[in-house]
Amino acid sequence: MEPKFWQERWARNQIGFHLPEVNPYLQRHWARLGLTHGANVLVPMCGKSLDLMWLASHGLRVLGVELSQQAVETFFNEQSLTPRISERGAFKVYQADLIQVWCGDFFAMDAESLADCTALYDRAALIALPPLMRARYAEHLNRLLPPGCQGLLVTLDYDQVQKAGPPFAVTDDEVRVLWGSHWRLDVLEEQDILEQSGKFMQDGVTRLDERVYQLIKTL
Repeated sequence: MEPKFWQERWARNQIGFHLPEVNPYLQRHWARLGLTHGANVLVPMCGKSLDLMWLASHGLRVLGVELSQQAVETFFNEQSLTPRISERGAFKVYQADLIQVWCGDFFAMDAESLADCTALYDRAALIALPPLMRARYAEHLNRLLPPGCQGLLVTLDYDQVQKAGPPFAVTDDEVRVLWGSHWRLDVLEEQDILEQSGKFMQDGVTRLDERVYQLIKTL
């Protein structure tokens, strides 16, 4: 899946993956991480998520990464924020108050840029990627994030034969293969959300499980 795919989705406003409210799992479970005030939270492939504002409102520094410049600029416009814009390597960095969003390819991030990130929030990144890219994504995080980093991961699991992604189905077994050697994983919540997902029902999907994991990096 090439960057052009996501650029075109944003250009055509085909952003069904965007939630018009703060994610309820984030609100229910984030306090479990016990982060200190001012902790730096990495949010990969963040789009224009309202979750960025929620995290910042709780005194956290937010480092979002997003490929689409349109998504980044829309976020700051919709939140009535005027960002300072700078260049950082291959990235254009937008910053306002506690929120900075790096516009560019997530796979170009380096360890120095993420050295002080002590938390990770992934609601839409892993499930946005096809299998080979999911493995590459997990390996990238394993290399870059420091031991002790904590996070929340949200996944979808359904019969991929019934519907093509994105969002892609990611099973519990795959999560444990991708993350288990470097992270401790605990399932905090699991539910079938098919009845609230009309598009999936129309496409013939018969089960749509959403899982929320708490992550702690051990290596």
